[in-house]
Amino acid sequence: MFRYEGVLLQIKRSRFTDSQIAEALKRVEAGLSVPELCRERGLSSATFYKWRAKYGGVDISMMARLKELEVENAQPQGGVNV
Repeated sequence: MFRYEGVLLQIKRSRFTDSQIAEALKRVEAGLSVPELCRERGLSSATFYKWRAKYGGVDISMMARLKELEVENAQPQGGVNV
């Protein structure tokens, strides 16, 4: 959560942890079908493919850093007025 012009804003949290996302991506790479994984995990195939596009080839520590940067970039900058 952070404040923007006095309003408290909250960023939506994922239902899945970084390690769960990484584990799901690895299982599909190992040969599990995407529809089967989606049934097991209770997620849509669109969500899986979004994860793969975003996190494919990234390890867990890099995922955490990426999420930190996304939160940081979502916060408004205290820009300089000229």
